[in-house]
Amino acid sequence: MTGMQARYEKLVSAGELRSDSDQRRAVERLDRLQKDLEAESSGGLLSQLFRPKKTRPQGVYMWGGVGRGKSMLMDLFIETLGIAEKRRVHFHEFMLEVDRLIRDERKKEAGDPIAPVAARLAADIRCLAFDEMVVNNTADAAIMARLFTALICDEGVTIVTTSNRPPSDLYKDGLNRSLFLPFIDLVQAELDVMPLNGPTDYRLDRLGDIETWHTPLGDEATAQVREAFFRLTDYKPEDADNVPSGELDLGGGRTLHVPKSFKGVGVFSFKRLCGENRGAADYLAIAHAYHSVIVVGIPQLSPENRNEAIRFTKLIDALYENSVKLFATAAAEPEDLYRSGDGAFEFERTVSRLKEMQSADYMARGHGLSA
Repeated sequence: MTGMQARYEKLVSAGELRSDSDQRRAVERLDRLQKDLEAESSGGLLSQLFRPKKTRPQGVYMWGGVGRGKSMLMDLFIETLGIAEKRRVHFHEFMLEVDRLIRDERKKEAGDPIAPVAARLAADIRCLAFDEMVVNNTADAAIMARLFTALICDEGVTIVTTSNRPPSDLYKDGLNRSLFLPFIDLVQAELDVMPLNGPTDYRLDRLGDIETWHTPLGDEATAQVREAFFRLTDYKPEDADNVPSGELDLGGGRTLHVPKSFKGVGVFSFKRLCGENRGAADYLAIAHAYHSVIVVGIPQLSPENRNEAIRFTKLIDALYENSVKLFATAAAEPEDLYRSGDGAFEFERTVSRLKEMQSADYMARGHGLSA
């Protein structure tokens, strides 16, 4: 298996990636981390057993605006990391897992569940890689310093993560933020913080001339959002039948099936999202889990399907407030979706948001960041 830097240079030489100075600095740092992790793993069982945890390789925190290649570098790092004890997971999914494990531990005994949860998470893991670290949950913010101190300092796990924000801006203006500040100190002490804020938005650049809103409904509109999915995820169109699906945890033991789910992009039908009885919390779970959402089959709205229209409004509010990119196939342009009748006036705010979500300024916003 080739190392990360060799693979990156090969992709640049082949024209599949553009040369980028910020990316190169991150690649060089991640390549060194790979070598350190692989050297420790090659020392044999005894050397690993008696390895002082303080000697763990220092992790990396990559941050920058949307589309600067953070997720791509993370994928490349994990793919070329030559150890078995590795795991890559979206940060939101990881924290949902942490919540479940904490509940399990509290059923067993009354003590602090953080240490045993960290031990379970760290079992057979030397490197834990997160994509899109964003903190907007008060409960998560309150436990993160203790959880990651246990993972890094006690369990000896090396953390690699991406984020749209520098560490100092995580959970900015959040409730009881003072409880979160020790986590920021931990990140700055234990991880190398590397900015990726070059001038090129590669994610948007890959979209080319594809618009975000496609009407009328039909094969042409479907083909456009399908192409957007492939460009956003780098998934090969010829392998379209094998795009992975997902199960999104909605809390309370409920899940939502996501027909197409890959690299932070989720594909949904309007009928599934708005034709079923859903509340704002469901839509927030979607907005937190995905940086880009594709909704297909948005019908003409009217008083006859006002419940669906109300749910659609809640969905758009959640996506907008978390700067999620929306790609849609619809029966009409936003201003013509709900033309008249009871509820049309209230829908005007949603129309305004839908129009703004098509703008270059909105598309350039980082996931999880409000205006």
